Amino acid sequence: MIIDEPVRGRYAYLEHPWLFALPPDEQMRPFIERSVPLPPIHHLTGLVPVDATPGRSTWAIPASPWWQSAAGLFPGGALAVVADAALGGAIYNMLPTGTVLATSELSMNFLRPATPASDRLVARARLIHSGSRQGLSDGLVEDVHGRLLAHATSRCVLRPLPFDPPDPPDPLPSVEAVEYETPDPYLRPVEGTVIPQEEWDATPGLELVQSWLKEERAAPPVCQLSGWRLLEVDEGASTWSVSASEWFCTGFGTFYGGIIALLLDGGIITAVTTTLPPGASFGTLDLKVNFLRPVTPDGRDLTARARVVHRGRTVAVTTAEVEDADGKRVAMATSSAMILPGVPWHAAAPRPTMDEAPADGG
Repeated sequence: MIIDEPVRGRYAYLEHPWLFALPPDEQMRPFIERSVPLPPIHHLTGLVPVDATPGRSTWAIPASPWWQSAAGLFPGGALAVVADAALGGAIYNMLPTGTVLATSELSMNFLRPATPASDRLVARARLIHSGSRQGLSDGLVEDVHGRLLAHATSRCVLRPLPFDPPDPPDPLPSVEAVEYETPDPYLRPVEGTVIPQEEWDATPGLELVQSWLKEERAAPPVCQLSGWRLLEVDEGASTWSVSASEWFCTGFGTFYGGIIALLLDGGIITAVTTTLPPGASFGTLDLKVNFLRPVTPDGRDLTARARVVHRGRTVAVTTAEVEDADGKRVAMATSSAMILPGVPWHAAAPRPTMDEAPADGG
């Protein structure tokens, strides 16, 4: 798998602690201008900062076909990957120098699905409130065509930096570009299976998911990119694992919360898929994640377990949690999805919004 390859990228804040001495809204400037090394999460996904001003933050990510699920659409967690960076940035850019943050809560409300035709996903966030211990922000995720895909909010906890950063050098050092023999993962030819609509029309969702577990077909592209492994599946439930790899780390050297959201969402959409009859699809409406403790990027497995707790005719509600290799719970999530009997997956992309699709097959 990709995450088994040697990790690319470096940790700018660990190599250049003088970054912390800059005003927070100026700390992103060297990353935007590529004058400091970019972290592993950039090389894996293409995630980059676009703009940073006090109380505002914009990040973007290519709409790479590697984000596709088995249905060909991007899971909502892919939008969380770009949203989490912008939401945290909007708070960080207004903090006093010498203060850092950690995301404690991330909420996503999804309006439209993204696909490779989205070309680029852009998250723009703004500060709502910043106090002595917590900060709140909200933002929008759009595609390159300006179509609104999701609204997001975040709560972050604030704490003082545990050391006094050195003064920044003058002039700032330039970064030496590292040449790799192969393209970064998100730029490579996509691997994995997108299931044809004909199979969705003829096969229950549980049987399709079981075909991954039995290794009768390759896992979807998003699983190939992130290294997800399906461990168990039953109707209304799924268990996945992924390595706590350094590939998922930020410039601070910390494990990125957006990847935790992606893993939780992967378990959730798989659990909902197992409840689908032939010919049905669904749209994820929302995702709320509570981050409970930091993840150590030690290469050991994280395990996500998801369970559908309510399955009605039109709505499914699912819960999920992630545990680290020591069995400690690191995050929890809830999500709801709109069930769409008789609505093919390939018709999902052109919908004006999720709620304008027929919710009960008529």
